[in-house]
Amino acid sequence: MTSENAPPGVDINRASIARVYDYLLGGKDNFAVDRQAAQMALKITPDGLEAGRACRAFLRRSVRHLAAEAGIRQFLDLGSGLPTQGNVHEIAHEVDPDARVVYVDNDPMALAHGRALLADARTTTVVGADVREPEEILDHPEVRRMIDFDQPVGLLLMAILHHLHDHEEPGAVTRRLTAALPSGSYLAISHFHDPGDAHPDISQKVRGVEKIFNETLGTGRWRTHQEILAFFGDLELLPPGLVPVAEWRPDGDEDAGQTDTYHTVVGGVARKT
Repeated sequence: MTSENAPPGVDINRASIARVYDYLLGGKDNFAVDRQAAQMALKITPDGLEAGRACRAFLRRSVRHLAAEAGIRQFLDLGSGLPTQGNVHEIAHEVDPDARVVYVDNDPMALAHGRALLADARTTTVVGADVREPEEILDHPEVRRMIDFDQPVGLLLMAILHHLHDHEEPGAVTRRLTAALPSGSYLAISHFHDPGDAHPDISQKVRGVEKIFNETLGTGRWRTHQEILAFFGDLELLPPGLVPVAEWRPDGDEDAGQTDTYHTVVGGVARKT
């Protein structure tokens, strides 16, 4: 991709979270600055591309479970990023073509590509908003048009909370969002994880990658198991709990082949009773 076809508002001289992830997922909507940031991290954990695939597979499995097993028919995907294979609406529509999906992001390229992809969508929309401002999301007219907050909602916080610094209070953000959901709703989270003393060699690499992310992207926080678990509050975690994403209800899909990153990304799904 060149600057000539970058959407308005896109800064090709500063790495973008959405575009770095796009690169890690094998996409083409990224620039040299994004690839450079990703490659710096890959020097420390060379299986970062595999981690990206494992995270995407977790997203697919969790959405499929919520749609097919839990009966969820409306999804709110915050920090949705650039469209790629196996988008939330595609998975949900395999179960019910009328399932509604709202994607929320603040990256101009993610918004431009998402809106182009969904230009004629009846059940899906893209909203420009920042997860740090939950009221802005909950009160957004498009969100209110698509999501009925009197019916169960699948709230997806995939690979987004670790881009909120501690002082931005990701726990308070999550509590406000889940407070707006009715009983029978679900919260799915994936998050960078520091395994600490359980895997000290990996923990040391995590700190190196965290440093690179903060220097290039200005954000990135690898939290402990207990810190991530706290985001679920008093919601009821579904088995197997908060685990490495590859271990959450594997369905026989091809193993992503993670090595160093296996314990550095965890995920879980919980129900609001």
